Amino acid sequence: MSVVRFSISLEEELLRELDQFAKDNSFANRSQALRNLIEKNIVEKKWHCNNVVAGAIVMIYDHHKKDILTKLNKLQHDNHEVILSSQHYHLSHDICLEIIAVKGLAKKLTDLSEKLISIKGVRHGKLLMSKTD
Repeated sequence: MSVVRFSISLEEELLRELDQFAKDNSFANRSQALRNLIEKNIVEKKWHCNNVVAGAIVMIYDHHKKDILTKLNKLQHDNHEVILSSQHYHLSHDICLEIIAVKGLAKKLTDLSEKLISIKGVRHGKLLMSKTD
């Protein structure tokens, strides 16, 4: 893939914001920051178009909550066609971190993540998706 140079005009305030974004995210330069922002926008557009994407559902939960493990496992087994693998970590005696690798239609992954994250006992959850092509 070749690199093409082009110029861009921005208001001073927006340029300061871009520079701060680049600094906050440890980008080497403005070009890397802009590439990241453009890619993110393209990926999010693909989510809305319901394209095939890959990603991870990350959850922190209290494994002592009644039936939480049963509910989490049932949802995962009911959606085995989009789940690639999962990893389970013990953060403390009570709290677990689970990372579920997924690939499928964006809508299906979004629906699955919302169901998993809404289970009582899940303290925090997030779906991360990216394009597969």
